[in-house]
Amino acid sequence: MGPEFRALRLSAATICRRLPTLARVRSRLTVGLLIFAAVICSTKNSLADEGGISFWIPGFFGSLAAAPQQPGWSLASIYYHTDVSASGNAAVAREITIGQFNPKLNASVNANVHGVADLGFVIPTYVFATPFLGGQASASLLMAYGNNDTSLNATATGTIGPIPFTKSITLQQDTMGFADLVPQFAVRWNAGVNNYMAYLTGDVPVGKYSSSNLANIGLGHGAIDGGVGYTYFDPKTGHEFSAVFGLTGNFRNQSTGYTSGIDSHLD
Repeated sequence: MGPEFRALRLSAATICRRLPTLARVRSRLTVGLLIFAAVICSTKNSLADEGGISFWIPGFFGSLAAAPQQPGWSLASIYYHTDVSASGNAAVAREITIGQFNPKLNASVNANVHGVADLGFVIPTYVFATPFLGGQASASLLMAYGNNDTSLNATATGTIGPIPFTKSITLQQDTMGFADLVPQFAVRWNAGVNNYMAYLTGDVPVGKYSSSNLANIGLGHGAIDGGVGYTYFDPKTGHEFSAVFGLTGNFRNQSTGYTSGIDSHLD
């Protein structure tokens, strides 16, 4: 048996061993995601995100999301700016019983809210050189500081019993402080131009928050998020495509007693 034949046979054997390994990785990713989804979806009710604000910010993952990284320490910084507005019109009257006198309050409410937030993120990351589950593990911590300037204008018109009334509210608050901490752990696997990733992250509610504030920096409650990602990257052609799917489960806000529902997201 010549050396060329032995090298060819060795290469074929290596490929044969690698294929089932990659299949097991994909299978484990699928099973893990299904288990995670079953756990966080086991609640009886599905509720909207409190205040319309979710834990997940689109753009947490971007290009080359699942591609291997350079082992060792790295530091990334991100400037995040958002300018959002919302309006609501509760045209259908709500009847409210007040105390034991039982007058009926019929009101229509028109409200507009406008928020501008500017945050600076610092993200230290450590990529382990030792393989983990056949892949490359990394640990990150997202930290942010910034301000949130929010204004609210609302007008309520209606009747209390037979008495008509009109009430106008104008509020504005500018809050500055630290945001919640977001630790993240990820594992990435490479197979040529195909790259796979599984991640687990969450929200540690230590940021500036008060249920009586109009503008907050923190969420006011914890959250856990996990998902999987895929990156196609061909260095020869420069072609790249990445997608990351995840699910977010929210813990109870102890200040308000509200628990946000289950979120899904795709970057």
